[in-house]
Amino acid sequence: MAKNNALKSTAVVFGALAFGWLAIELALKPWLDKTRAAMDKSDPSRDPDDVEAVADQTSEADKSQVDVDPPQKDN
Repeated sequence: MAKNNALKSTAVVFGALAFGWLAIELALKPWLDKTRAAMDKSDPSRDPDDVEAVADQTSEADKSQVDVDPPQKDN
């Protein structure tokens, strides 16, 4: 008899988990679709931090140390 109750309890737990998962999927569907599409488009071999670091280094190198206006001549 205890084995029968354990099977019923297991079935109820799995049913509740499945219902909860389905409810979350339906409630968050628009956001999850956008997130999944973005993940599909992403390139796992590219690290955005590396790209930003290289861009920062090149922009710093392009800047001059001192920006000075040329002297004005009096006429």
